[in-house]
Amino acid sequence: MFKLIKRWWKYTSARLTGSFNEAADPKVQLDQAIQEAQDQHRRLKEQAANVIANQKQTEIRLNRTLEDYERVAGNARQAVLMADEAQRSGDEKKLLEYTSAAESFANRLVSLEREVEDLKALHLQASSASDQAKAAVNQNSAALQKKLGEQKKLLSQLDQAKMQEQLNSAMASLSETVGDDIPSFEEIREKVEMRYARAKGTAELNEASVETRMLEVEQATMNVEAQARLSEIRSQLGLGAGPEAADAPIEEAAANEQTATATGETEGA
Repeated sequence: MFKLIKRWWKYTSARLTGSFNEAADPKVQLDQAIQEAQDQHRRLKEQAANVIANQKQTEIRLNRTLEDYERVAGNARQAVLMADEAQRSGDEKKLLEYTSAAESFANRLVSLEREVEDLKALHLQASSASDQAKAAVNQNSAALQKKLGEQKKLLSQLDQAKMQEQLNSAMASLSETVGDDIPSFEEIREKVEMRYARAKGTAELNEASVETRMLEVEQATMNVEAQARLSEIRSQLGLGAGPEAADAPIEEAAANEQTATATGETEGA
């Protein structure tokens, strides 16, 4: 039962993580990654500072111990010289005192020598650790600067990706079909072109039809009747005939003359 619950929990966590990564904003995640890298660099610098501080502290202790060693060594030499002088002068009391002081200084020198050796070993280790810490900080600093440079590049690519996605969406909307209640652009264009083609075809048929010719004849007849009616109105008003009406009597007289001539010839025969 416990294994089943553990397996279910891992599956749920992986599923939620995947859903979160898909819905998360890459720009925010990038800022979080850079912030985490900066925090790690800060912690590394603090640790490196502690290592370097330990190396400096060991160096200070070594220098101070070396100074103590030089001072004790000088006191030991001075005690030996003073003991030797007391021996030559025959002062047994001072000889014992200076000899005892010289032995104390000698014991102190032995102790300081051991301490110096130990501090030298510690200083060597601290120096090596300090160099490694400095190298780690420099290396991590270079990596951080590289990440900052990549951040700008990724942000630029992210902006370009968003613009390209918007452009792709706009281009896709041009070719996709509109809803059932609204015809698509292609459908409207096809409808207009079909209507235009039908109108052009009908006009071509009308131009060559018999009905068109009949309409032309009827229109000509109406024009002749209209001219005759205008001539009649002018005569009633006592106005001169128009150009077309003036030519009509001449033509009528010529026609009458020809008729009379033909009649006379017929009677003579």
